Amino acid sequence: MTPVRVGVFGLLGSGNLGNDGSLEAVLGYLHAEHPEAVVDALCGGPGTVAARYGIPATRLHWYRGEYRTASRAGAVAGKGLGKLVDAFRTAAWVRRHDVVIVPGMGVLEATLPLRPWGFPYALFLLCASGRLLGTRVALVGVGAAPIGNRATRALVRRSARLAAYRSYRDTLSRDAMRAMGVDTARDEVYPDLAFALPAPPTGAPSGTVCVGVMDFHGGDDDRDRAEEIHRRYLEGTTRFVRALAEGGRPVRLLTGDACDAPVVAAILDAVDSPLVTAAEAASLAELMKEMAAADAVVATRYHNLVCALKAGTPTLALSYAAKSDALMARMGLGAYCHPADEVDADRLLEQFRELERRSAELRRTLTERNKHAAQQLDDQFTTLTRTLFKATARQETP
Repeated sequence: MTPVRVGVFGLLGSGNLGNDGSLEAVLGYLHAEHPEAVVDALCGGPGTVAARYGIPATRLHWYRGEYRTASRAGAVAGKGLGKLVDAFRTAAWVRRHDVVIVPGMGVLEATLPLRPWGFPYALFLLCASGRLLGTRVALVGVGAAPIGNRATRALVRRSARLAAYRSYRDTLSRDAMRAMGVDTARDEVYPDLAFALPAPPTGAPSGTVCVGVMDFHGGDDDRDRAEEIHRRYLEGTTRFVRALAEGGRPVRLLTGDACDAPVVAAILDAVDSPLVTAAEAASLAELMKEMAAADAVVATRYHNLVCALKAGTPTLALSYAAKSDALMARMGLGAYCHPADEVDADRLLEQFRELERRSAELRRTLTERNKHAAQQLDDQFTTLTRTLFKATARQETP
């Protein structure tokens, strides 16, 4: 039998640890259940993906400045030409595969600033090529949300309709796609793919608090007040970290994307305490190791929250979108959410103290919820095998 050819697609290897963790979970599934599969990637950071995961990788966009603002005529022309070239490049790449998997990520949402002709257009090219060329495209455990921008919404809706398989990481995502006009009757909801990653052992109580920060400027509809939102977020988070340090608590600052580094630097400079240090985690596994050794976690990025919950550590969310609230509720910590765009350090400290008072109880809750999440993800991988790989095998049978 000819080995099945599997492509993975997305903004992978681009500095976002959550995206790469979702890829790692899917690669783990493929290696365990389909070791014969030949896997490669079309992604944002091909060098990183090839080096870290040992699979061939191709750059997602022909134009290297795709995600930089184009102000000069040459850059605008380069981007425009790139859109045309990418249509042919994407189709040629898709043609070489039996199955293409988009592993997790918020590919059907615009909760953070997003232009329609960036990744939404790239996803549309993928799904359209798959439908045209007979390659099964699977959106596996993805996030979705209501989208205000008409062009972005149209591209996302069309992409979802063209995919051969869809599953979502929460009910809100499925509801959002249904509201956009996508038939979701056969689409399932499973926990985020990162819950399939192995969890590190829990450390002994140390007093340490992990604080996951983000270069947060609001959502796609908040561009006019982005700097004000960022200032309030940074000031509130800094006050919270300072209060912890003044109370004698060691604090570890964590990130989830390379772009978050300036926020860490600003907090370190403002607090100026030997109790406040920065971790340099390069993967979700390293993030989970930090969080498993902590007494509590306060985090903003979605996959920082996933890591903390997976590690079984009591967690408080600085929530910037409904997906974070849904995640916390699903794991039994729905009461511990605080708005990222209106950080009130005093209120945050009150919630944090309540979180710590219930620490033992919440750890037991997380243990049970994690067991259930693992079983649900096993079910999803079984469904993927039946839907994608057995269907491919039938197509090849003479």
